[in-house]
Amino acid sequence: MDFSFTDEQQQLRRTVREFAASEIAPHVMEWDETSKFPSELVPKLAEMGLLGVIFPEEYGGAGLGYVEYATVIEELSRVDGSIGLIVAAHNSLCTNHIYKFGTLEQRQKYVTPLAQGKKLGCWSLTEPQAGSDAGGARTAAARKDGGWVLNGSKTFITNGHYADVCVAMAVTDKPKGTKGISAFIVEKGNPGFRAGKKENKLGMRASDTSEVVFSDCRVPAENLIGREGQGFRIAMAVLDGGRISIAALGLGMAQGAFDAAMKYAKERKQFGQAIADFQAIQFKLADMATEIDAARWLVYRAAWLADQKGPRFTKESSMAKLYASEVGVRVANEAVQIFGGYGFVKDYPVEKFYRDCKLCTIGEGTSEIQRMVIARQILDAR
Repeated sequence: MDFSFTDEQQQLRRTVREFAASEIAPHVMEWDETSKFPSELVPKLAEMGLLGVIFPEEYGGAGLGYVEYATVIEELSRVDGSIGLIVAAHNSLCTNHIYKFGTLEQRQKYVTPLAQGKKLGCWSLTEPQAGSDAGGARTAAARKDGGWVLNGSKTFITNGHYADVCVAMAVTDKPKGTKGISAFIVEKGNPGFRAGKKENKLGMRASDTSEVVFSDCRVPAENLIGREGQGFRIAMAVLDGGRISIAALGLGMAQGAFDAAMKYAKERKQFGQAIADFQAIQFKLADMATEIDAARWLVYRAAWLADQKGPRFTKESSMAKLYASEVGVRVANEAVQIFGGYGFVKDYPVEKFYRDCKLCTIGEGTSEIQRMVIARQILDAR
């Protein structure tokens, strides 16, 4: 088994790390304190090719794979999880949904500008009454005048206020349950489509999270993705890749919190010596490092499987997402403990990692949902 990264992958890691240090790190607390979406950063992300990592060059993408994509998300999130989240929702949810399941015309019209970073994307599945029970969606789409009319609202939508293209799931045949849900492409400026309430969040505050609202929103027939009734099944397949990005997000933040804790432990002196000399701190650092390494291999195994373009990798992506997200929470918690009182103030980075990491155990399927998915996969394989 070869666990090494190629020279090109290592160079990508260095390049993104340097970009994050120079373009993101100086602004992290300003963006967090003001809940400011960093619009000025989007063109720079696009220029780096980070808004089209996993898409072919013929569609304006970087032509890379999921291993490289996980690397990008990890390194961005190591500095600021909000930026990793913006890039993740754009790549593996909105753009990937259209790329994997759209028509050639839809790919050419939408994937190309999205992958080039000329447009930003969002993906809307969750509703106020349909979170973990995504199949309980109420947003409806009805046929009218050769197209569709959408009514309803979605919540917790990443990039909602700033997205130019939205992929939305809506009920087209309610009696069929999940087999009566379809997916549509809705463009910003489309009459009847608007962003609603912006959420005031615990963490990930530079990432926009909002409602999107459909009020007699007319959508052309050609904006249906796949066949009518396939939307829910397709959405679940899209989430296989999306969960790899959330796993990489949690991994990156865990690494960032660990790096800060390690540096502080070497510098902070108590009782005449660095706290890193005390066994209690050493054991914390050892456990943190071990869990981060274990999470990293789960993340990159899932990414490698995604690149093989073989069977579904549902179990592996859910395992990576479950473990890496919970490791992120545990590592950030221990990092705050190592910093002591200073870990509780905003002059130091670990309090932000502590707030940000929690989202990874909730978004794109809670830890409880991941355990259900994993259990179903291993039991069905018996």
